Amino acid sequence: MSGSTTIELGGEEYLVHREGEVLRLGRQLRGDTVWLDDVAVSLLPGPAREALDRGEHTDPALQTALLGVVRAEVDRGG
Repeated sequence: MSGSTTIELGGEEYLVHREGEVLRLGRQLRGDTVWLDDVAVSLLPGPAREALDRGEHTDPALQTALLGVVRAEVDRGG
């Protein structure tokens, strides 16, 4: 996956953007992108990294990993 892709996680739409070995997760808010978190691709579980490399953003392993990032952001109060 390169560039930005809109995906659905937990019934909400998120923007995912890969910049080399960093994956940015954000939301569109009033026409602007608000980036929630940057995640080192190397920190994703193997199956999630493989799905990301294949560009399969609907893969359950990748969806679960990204939903974990979203939940961590909510827990932090972001």
